[in-house]
Amino acid sequence: MSQQPVSAVPALALHDITCTFGNYTAVANTSLRVADGEFVSVVGPTGCGKSTLLNVAAGLLAPTAGRVEIFGSPLVGLNARAGYMFQADALMPWRTALGNVMAGLEYHKVPEDESKRRATDWLERVGLGGHGHRYPHQLSGGMRKRTALAQTLILDPKILLMDEPFSALDIQTRQLMENELLELWSANRKSVVFITHDLEEAISLSDRVVVLSAGPATHPLSDFVIDLPRPRDVSEIRLTQRFLELHQQIWNTMRDEVLKAYSYNRTAP
Repeated sequence: MSQQPVSAVPALALHDITCTFGNYTAVANTSLRVADGEFVSVVGPTGCGKSTLLNVAAGLLAPTAGRVEIFGSPLVGLNARAGYMFQADALMPWRTALGNVMAGLEYHKVPEDESKRRATDWLERVGLGGHGHRYPHQLSGGMRKRTALAQTLILDPKILLMDEPFSALDIQTRQLMENELLELWSANRKSVVFITHDLEEAISLSDRVVVLSAGPATHPLSDFVIDLPRPRDVSEIRLTQRFLELHQQIWNTMRDEVLKAYSYNRTAP
């Protein structure tokens, strides 16, 4: 296991975060630093509080204890410097793909002509230049994810929070989306917190992988630096010896936690 890199002023810092719901403690004394431009994946068993931490980072959930800092300043209310990409599609069904991508700019009072121009450009960037007139129900799952990615990135967030965004896609489409994400990220590196259950996905994409313990009272167990060369093709990098070594190291840490979570979920009231 490698040590977490140190950044003087991290883009995102969670300090001793605890989240309690009634008598249930979902997350306990959890700290996490994400450097400016760093891609960090968070993995762990089902129910370990990964999405809870992401909601705290977004300002959607106030922790019971602890504090959140964004580029060194305390987070108050919603995290205006972050974009959030959800597991489920957050597209508005009554708007076209172009209209969905424009929505955030319209909210920020950007003139319509400029909003349309920028949204058209982003649809081109994600490979949907000819589909701006289509509604979400007319798009494939991969196309909807591309639209959601453009919808998020058009606002130029400094931090990108992603909650299992590709989990519902088939494996071929998923790998295409992972490569597209890496290409867009490499062009203008955001700080990324990527939640996933898929260890291969986490290693393929990330600079670091953080492993959380089983719940309740989830906390970080280990922090692995992913020293694979960039740029990466996610399908090719998974065939390398170093990838297999990292996968084995991280899985050795995760295995017992997955079994603990499985046992707890079977017996919990």
